[in-house]
Amino acid sequence: MPSMSRRVLIKGTSLLLAATALSSSVFNRRVALAGETAISPQRGGTLIFLLAVQPPQLVPFSPDGSRSIGPKVVEGLLRYDFDLAPKPALATAWEISDDGLIYTFRLQEGVRWHDGKSFSAEDAAFSIQLLKQIHPRGRATFANVETIDTPDDHTLILRLSKPAPYLLNALVASESPIVPKHIYAGTDASINPVNNAPIGTGPFRFVELVHGSHLILERNPDYWDEGKPYLDRVIFRFISDPGARATAIETGEVDIASGTLIPLSDVERIKGLDHIIVDPRGSIFDAGVKRIEFNLDNEYFKDIRVRQAVAHAIDKTVVRDVVWYGFGEIVTGPISPDLAPFRAAGLPTYDFNPAKAEALLDEAGYPRDKNGLRFRVVHDFRPATEGDKRTADYVKQALAKVGIEVTVRTQDFASYVKRVYTDRDFAFTTNSMTNTFDPTVGVQRLYWSKNFKPGVPFSNGAHYANPEVDSLLEASAVEVDTTRRRQFWTDIQIKVINDLPDLNLLSDFQFTFLNKRVVDAITDAAGISGDFASTWLKQ
Repeated sequence: MPSMSRRVLIKGTSLLLAATALSSSVFNRRVALAGETAISPQRGGTLIFLLAVQPPQLVPFSPDGSRSIGPKVVEGLLRYDFDLAPKPALATAWEISDDGLIYTFRLQEGVRWHDGKSFSAEDAAFSIQLLKQIHPRGRATFANVETIDTPDDHTLILRLSKPAPYLLNALVASESPIVPKHIYAGTDASINPVNNAPIGTGPFRFVELVHGSHLILERNPDYWDEGKPYLDRVIFRFISDPGARATAIETGEVDIASGTLIPLSDVERIKGLDHIIVDPRGSIFDAGVKRIEFNLDNEYFKDIRVRQAVAHAIDKTVVRDVVWYGFGEIVTGPISPDLAPFRAAGLPTYDFNPAKAEALLDEAGYPRDKNGLRFRVVHDFRPATEGDKRTADYVKQALAKVGIEVTVRTQDFASYVKRVYTDRDFAFTTNSMTNTFDPTVGVQRLYWSKNFKPGVPFSNGAHYANPEVDSLLEASAVEVDTTRRRQFWTDIQIKVINDLPDLNLLSDFQFTFLNKRVVDAITDAAGISGDFASTWLKQ
């Protein structure tokens, strides 16, 4: 094996997890956090986990609801602490060569798949190649992985064509699951039936899936981390009605739920209940921003003066305090506050200034007619949460005041995705985009001209193209020097804000409701998308 300098921390990409994913005004009371106890873990019991819908599959090969389920069954090479420093999982040690082109992992020994077969480096190598083919972000994350060597059963070597400074942060189970080669080889992994009856190495084994109702996982008695897990089983309940979800939390019918599943109007009441704990930790992998995205091919929004007018007509304080009930932090650029090292100070801003908006629209050649109307336009919103619809309604009201008549179009999620990303039959849209663990993975896709790909969801929907931004994005993707990479991203943000393909509004917020009997559900950056190996219940 070639000589390498050992670098356990990612060079230049250690990220700080800010607790600002929730507005301080919302959490102005003392928040008790799960896991703050000196009591020894107790064995046994069943934890009930609330989900809104059953995901299409249980193995997290795509960014959907399976991210909460999958890591309990299948594992990643690494875990991460709250600062995103890597910790052992299926990999016990790792090295990166000084040129950033060779990653060597030493893997756990004595690990078995749930069907009794032995886990080896061949499984890890196969999984990375698979993720490179079928995972929406894996294609980019592992794009520079040129070859993979497995010199023995417990050594994995990734050889890159050029550096990928974000790669070591991508190896958590919810993002890059390691799956059994003997089950997936020779099949179409995206539709393999085992995706809904998964076989993994994790602390829990699949037992039963009743479609639209529940999923049962039970303790893996042969788990490689001796003595764990403490729980006997985890049951996921699928409850589609928002009111019923709130009731399930209130009554103790379920033990754990993402705060995003509960109507925001109910949050204050629920978090005040005696049996509930609210925990804002473990949201770094979901860090992102809410935004208005313009179709730059649209007859109106191709003019930057019209886009600037919209920006000056929107009061972000109202968006935060009224539309989103005080949740989130006002942002100027596309980087979430959770990605602190990449967030720049002193970025250009568009102040709330309706008079300036009016002047820009006049200048653009859209004066008010005798009825006060400048033009009509349809607005599409991402139909994911109640807040998305309220945001669209606010945009309609705000733009009406400067003479733009907006029709808000309602549709199901599949129709929305097709309209925006395949048919491109939209003028502008409100949505939310995840930064993920690194902006090259989560943010570049939105502004890179080479990622304008009709038919590919959550890509460059604006059809934004700036050669300078392209050059900076591509340079950042291979830059291993911390200072230079941060400066690249500062320059990217300044140029994007000035070009205004989108208007970023608020940081996304994540928090978890926990029954007080639940201990150590959130122990690292994965949050409730972790493995629950250390989770236990007070009996």
